[in-house]
Amino acid sequence: MKPVSGETPQAISRGNPARRAVALMFNVDWGEEYLPQILQLLAQHEAKATFFITGRWAEKFPHLVREIAAAGHEVGNHGYAHPHVARLEQRQIKEDLERGEAVLRSLLGSGTRYYAPPYGEATPLLVETAAALGYQTVLWTIDSVDWQPGREPAAVMAGVREGLVAGALILLHPTALTVEVLPSLLTYLAEQHYRPLTLSEVLAP
Repeated sequence: MKPVSGETPQAISRGNPARRAVALMFNVDWGEEYLPQILQLLAQHEAKATFFITGRWAEKFPHLVREIAAAGHEVGNHGYAHPHVARLEQRQIKEDLERGEAVLRSLLGSGTRYYAPPYGEATPLLVETAAALGYQTVLWTIDSVDWQPGREPAAVMAGVREGLVAGALILLHPTALTVEVLPSLLTYLAEQHYRPLTLSEVLAP
């Protein structure tokens, strides 16, 4: 495998600071029961998002993967089995990425450009391996921590208000808390004149 350029690849955690836009990024390895509501809320607010989906989840819920794409949202690679990639050898990282990609490609008919490593474990080996396969590794600007038991909507919104900047990448998951807070989040973004777009759009010059 060879790097995609002569420069050392880096993970990204923010989009174009010159565009008043943000990317809502949903990491999906569970939470299928909340996806229909999330898609409905995004549609109501005319918002686009990027969904990083594991291959094993996509195999179980192919109709939801296709529904996400049909609604105009972007799909990214979250690997196949959601491992702790920091503990893997390069060969294992490559296999997990390629297996996840194969499932998504079989469902959508096209490949993905971005990779969100599980647990945010963007080690140099991981980033370089992903880059050699043609992926940009993606982290986040704002972590909603919406998976944490007992977390309140007010805490999520406080984190968004504190960290919101042009080009922010906002990490979310399909949880009950996210469904509860998403209307307030989308309304707040609109009030602050930020457009929720796909990751590709937020990264564009």
